[in-house]
Amino acid sequence: MALLSPTKPAHARGGTDRPPRRVGFSQRLGRLDVKVSPYLYISPFFLLFAVVGLFPLAYTAVVSVYEWNLLGGQGEFVGMQNYIDVLGQPTFWKSVVNTFSIFLFSSVPQVIMAITIAALLDQNLRAATFWRMGVLVPFIVAPVAISMIFGRLFADQYGFINELLGIIGVDPVAWHGDRLASHFAIATMVNYRWTGYNTLIFLAAMQAVPRDLYEAAVIDGAGRVRQFFSVTVPQIRATVIFVVITSTVGGMQIFDEVRMYDAGGLGGPDRDWMTTVVYLYDVAWGNQKNFGRAAAVAWLLFLIIVAVGMVNFLMTQRIATAGPKGAKVSRRHTKRLMAEARAAAARGETPTPSATPGGAPGIQPGSPPPPPSIPPTSSTGSPDTNHGEDAR
Repeated sequence: MALLSPTKPAHARGGTDRPPRRVGFSQRLGRLDVKVSPYLYISPFFLLFAVVGLFPLAYTAVVSVYEWNLLGGQGEFVGMQNYIDVLGQPTFWKSVVNTFSIFLFSSVPQVIMAITIAALLDQNLRAATFWRMGVLVPFIVAPVAISMIFGRLFADQYGFINELLGIIGVDPVAWHGDRLASHFAIATMVNYRWTGYNTLIFLAAMQAVPRDLYEAAVIDGAGRVRQFFSVTVPQIRATVIFVVITSTVGGMQIFDEVRMYDAGGLGGPDRDWMTTVVYLYDVAWGNQKNFGRAAAVAWLLFLIIVAVGMVNFLMTQRIATAGPKGAKVSRRHTKRLMAEARAAAARGETPTPSATPGGAPGIQPGSPPPPPSIPPTSSTGSPDTNHGEDAR
């Protein structure tokens, strides 16, 4: 009987290795498609942002360092002189104070009202779609129309608000004569327009919260208010951060409401409610017609918005990450655990986890196995199994 000797591999017989398989054009095209396609899908947004966002921002920085007039065009290079001139104007600083005041009157109550209304709309209501879409109606109304209507409501002499105050025995308020009162009136316009929009954002986030959490809270005896603060708010922290940042950016750029609040549109005779954006408009298109200084105002406003946005982000991020934290595992400890697992797998053993750096108890390698669990006993002392019945 003939014995067949096993064939040797090609490299043992002195032969050469088989050349690697060539990748076809379609396969290379497929790999390129997998790598490049995601970037092509998101590229339209970045291209549009570069055209309407980055380019105007860079061009405004160039204009701000030149003497640039609306009629005369580009002049000589002045460097930082436009910024120095703007910072030396008392009207600019007054507009900054007005902007922050109106921002505080609008954004803070706006977020509180929006999250409260969203929590109410998240309940089981009749005609829920009607109420949810109803809060968005003020947002689709033109801001100019809202400003004109509220400007008449807050009129000093024959305004509807002063008439209501007179009915309850309160003296009329000079909504166009008192600085703080004018800020409150303008903030009311902003809240009326944007509260519904933020409400729908909060409502969408609340709809994504698992209902099992509310059921568990009800079993634990938590009421509606406790559920809101212990379940709803922690689950929508990321949405709260988003709304706070967007409200900050929008609140620092208020223009339409201030422009249409009175006939002049420049914040009153004493500029009591002139915001920074309105001041920018006055410098560029008013009597000065100085595009260089207006560009400097735009860049200063941009830096202010970035600074305020970063403060809001850090504060909200700190609130979002507050709470009990688990023990941190260092990278060195993770590598050591992986090495122990590989060594145990090489020896054919089952890897046992070791103690964590924080001192948490764990099963050390080489320790005896835990004792077997004892079945629960009944009230008579015998094991609660079928074997006890057989024994009897």
